[in-house]
Amino acid sequence: MNESEIASNKKWFAFYTRSRAEKQLFTRLTDRGFISFLPLITRLKQWSDRKKKVKEPLIRSYVFVKIEPERILEILKVPGVVGILKYLGAPAVVKDFEIENLKILVDGSDENVEFVDKADFSKGDLVKVVKGPFEGLIGEYVRMKGKYRLIIEIEALGSLLSVEIKGNAVKSLAANS
Repeated sequence: MNESEIASNKKWFAFYTRSRAEKQLFTRLTDRGFISFLPLITRLKQWSDRKKKVKEPLIRSYVFVKIEPERILEILKVPGVVGILKYLGAPAVVKDFEIENLKILVDGSDENVEFVDKADFSKGDLVKVVKGPFEGLIGEYVRMKGKYRLIIEIEALGSLLSVEIKGNAVKSLAANS
C-alpha cells in the first residue's frame, strides 16, 4: 500500500477526554505526531476581581483525531483519553465536512452577524455560506424568532450549532444539483 492509499484510509474520530483535559490531550496527541483538532473559542470570563478572555473548547470533553481505524487502540492508551464516541457499537466516524464546519465556526466565532436581507430559502434547505467569516460553512437554513439562522448539524456527535448569517452571504445548494 503506498502513502496516498494510507492517507486516504484516515478518518476523523471523536475521543472523550477526562474532565477539563482537552487542551492537555490535544498537546499530547500533537506531540506524538497525530493529526488532531480541538475547536477552541474565546469567551470572556469574569472573576470577582477581573475579567479575562480565555480560550475554551467549543465542544467540551472531545478531541478529534484523524487516523486509520486500526490505530484507534493507540489513541485509547494515551493518558487523558476516556473512550471513543460510538454509533451502533462501533467507533463513530466524523465526516470531513463536519470538521471543516467546526473549523469555519471557530475561525469566525468573533463575528455574529444579524440577518438584514430577505432570502429565497425555505426552512430545511441545505445552504452554503459564500462570503464572510463563515465562508464554506454548509448547513440547514431555518427562521427563528424573526431572525434567520444557519443551523449546523454535527451528525456523529448528535449536536447542533447555530449562527446568524446575512442572507446575501448564503446560497442554496439545491441550485447546484
